[in-house]
Amino acid sequence: MLQFRRTRSLWKFAWVHSDVLNQLDLERHFVNRQTYKERRSAALSKWQVLAS
Repeated sequence: MLQFRRTRSLWKFAWVHSDVLNQLDLERHFVNRQTYKERRSAALSKWQVLAS
C-alpha cells in the first residue's frame, strides 16, 4: 500500500477492486468443479467485454 500517495487513491482502488472481486468470487466450495468453471468463464468474458 506504499505505492498510494493519497488516501483517496487507495480508497478508489479498494472500491473498484471490491466490485471486481464480488463479480469474480464465485464461492468455489458451494458448487461442483464444472459449474464453477462455467460461471468463472462467463464472468471473465463479461469483464473482458467491459474492459475493452
